[in-house]
Amino acid sequence: HSSIPTDATTTKPTACYNFSRNNITMRFFPGAVLAALSLGAASTAAFSSNNKIISSRSASLKSPVARVRGTIPTTALSSSMSTDPAIAVLYERKSRPEYIPGRIDDPDYVRIFDTTLRDGEQSPGATLTSSEKLEIARNLAKLGVDIIEAGFPIASPDDFAGVKQIADVVGNEVFEDGYVPVIAGLSRANEKDIARAWDAVKGAVRPRIHTFIATSEIHMRSKLNKTPDEVVAIAVNAVKYAKSLGCDDIEFSPEDAGRSDPEFLYRILAETIDAGATTLNIPDTTGWNMPWEFGELIKKLRENVRGAENVIFSTHCQNDLGLATANSLSGALNGARQLECTINGIGERAGNASLEEIVMALALKGDEQFVGGPGTGKLFTAINPVYITPTSKMVSEYTGMKCQPHKAIVGANAFQHESGIHQDGMIK
Repeated sequence: HSSIPTDATTTKPTACYNFSRNNITMRFFPGAVLAALSLGAASTAAFSSNNKIISSRSASLKSPVARVRGTIPTTALSSSMSTDPAIAVLYERKSRPEYIPGRIDDPDYVRIFDTTLRDGEQSPGATLTSSEKLEIARNLAKLGVDIIEAGFPIASPDDFAGVKQIADVVGNEVFEDGYVPVIAGLSRANEKDIARAWDAVKGAVRPRIHTFIATSEIHMRSKLNKTPDEVVAIAVNAVKYAKSLGCDDIEFSPEDAGRSDPEFLYRILAETIDAGATTLNIPDTTGWNMPWEFGELIKKLRENVRGAENVIFSTHCQNDLGLATANSLSGALNGARQLECTINGIGERAGNASLEEIVMALALKGDEQFVGGPGTGKLFTAINPVYITPTSKMVSEYTGMKCQPHKAIVGANAFQHESGIHQDGMIK
């Protein structure tokens, strides 16, 4: 509706035509149609080769990191190809706090961690080439995600090469506002995995190692065949080793935290903080938790883990019961300031929390429904929603995983009406 031209003194559309047929009157706003066409053209252009990478030698970089590196290229993006201010404003980049591992200076800011290229690609039947991963990563940067988990480098030589390419290319494309995404590589809690992950991501301006080990009783006993003391020692040594390689941005995940003993989580998370972890990611690995249950877990961890004030708490929620987005938002309500998600909600089994659902929920309700955690309760992200649909379509096309028509936000039917009552209401 904001694209419909209005009279200077009223909110009524300046041009409107009525068409009647079979006792149904349709109202037609030429300005709205033109705006929609302009938006479509600009959206297509936003992902074209017209957006060039300019050498920092010929660009004035505002980013302190860019000035230190000296030769980092800058991505120059025009607001849009439209001269209409109502369209151009949609493409303006959102402001965000300076990126500091383990700290967010604005307690209302929520970091978006996209794992489409790692957990998303683990969807049965989903495969991506290295060039497709690079294209998706570049579009995730245009979208404005804070962290891109580019893959699992130890998994295969191809996965290593794909992660390294994204770190070396996308992880060095600094936008004019100083933004450049963190590039993360996943690793199990052993030195071989961690070294491989570091080799893959260390070329990025902001590299991160994400390491994990299971902490639920059933996983420790049946999968790892380890005692709780052994698991703590492995986790601590993993974080220390990652730090010894020169990585200052380390994320630790207690796999299956949603079914783990909270007292054991207090212990292992405190130990990993002491070892150097900067982000603690709390996964509902099996999609087991209810929103109030998961939110309470985040709250308890923030209150009881020694050193919790020195790290960022994160969520990673699977969708086995259809609650991944709700659980993630409940985590945010209770103080999580990083939310892990994927485009279209793709991922193992029933998938992950959906980026577009999380982002739009915070965009519409973030300033009024999240009182209770740190800050004022007016939560926000730096995601630019205008890029959601093009990125969704690219991921769907490249992975071969089509969205169901009724998928929230990006489904083909998301903004269509079949019911005559609904159509009548929208027309009026």
